[in-house]
Amino acid sequence: MNERVVQAGRHRIFLTETGAGPAVLLLHGGGPGASGMPTYSANIDALAKQFRVIVPDLPGYGRSSKTIDQSDPFGSLAEAVRGVLDALSLESASLVGNSYGGSAALRLALDTPSRVDRLVLMGPGGIGTAKSLPTRGLRRLLGYYPEPSREKLATFIREYLVFDGSSVSDAMLDERYRASLDPEVIANPPLRRPSSLKTLRRMDFTLDRRLRTLDVPTLVLWGVKDRVNRPSGGTTLARTMPNCDLMLFGNTGHWVQWECADRFNSMVAEFIGSAA
Repeated sequence: MNERVVQAGRHRIFLTETGAGPAVLLLHGGGPGASGMPTYSANIDALAKQFRVIVPDLPGYGRSSKTIDQSDPFGSLAEAVRGVLDALSLESASLVGNSYGGSAALRLALDTPSRVDRLVLMGPGGIGTAKSLPTRGLRRLLGYYPEPSREKLATFIREYLVFDGSSVSDAMLDERYRASLDPEVIANPPLRRPSSLKTLRRMDFTLDRRLRTLDVPTLVLWGVKDRVNRPSGGTTLARTMPNCDLMLFGNTGHWVQWECADRFNSMVAEFIGSAA
């Protein structure tokens, strides 16, 4: 695997690359201590058999720069991912995004659809969020800072992020907790409550008229036991987007790519590979 830092517009982005073939970017979620490689540890090797797999740390996370435009968070993330494509001289790529990363992928596709070959979205945020109260899981997530603790992180991950909390090891929790203590992140959390109604509405994709005409082939994967982002968001996307398929996973929470890794790897490889 090749690790490096690229300048993606105003963001410095750390990324890892492996494999060969059509380019696929794996975009992680926004939970405390998240980063690219651990999020997709069960998927990278399988997908790299067919694709050039690129795994960045999104702005605010891991070893990337920590600044995000809080007046338009999804737009800021999309800008960074588009900057990664530019830095790697890629005209386009397929984007696979979980939660916050799914929001970044969808926003990039809406802003510049020619840069996206195919979309795979796992429990993305921003689907009807301006019209309903946040879930208990999302409230837990948004309340992690400014006083982080391992107990708060363990409760969020084991009780809200996955269906079977016993599947999450103490070692994984320890790694995430250490990463969540970055002083820059504590001082400036990348994922926080919207600062204004305008920002909240900007972060709700169902209020964006472009969603109805976005014809990028899209596969939405959602765990029916997701306690962070409501599974009904998957039906909303499938009904709204003209070229969107939906698959629901039983006894699965917010981490489809981790909780159902084998099925996920097979479905994503087939979906993205069919474009070749």
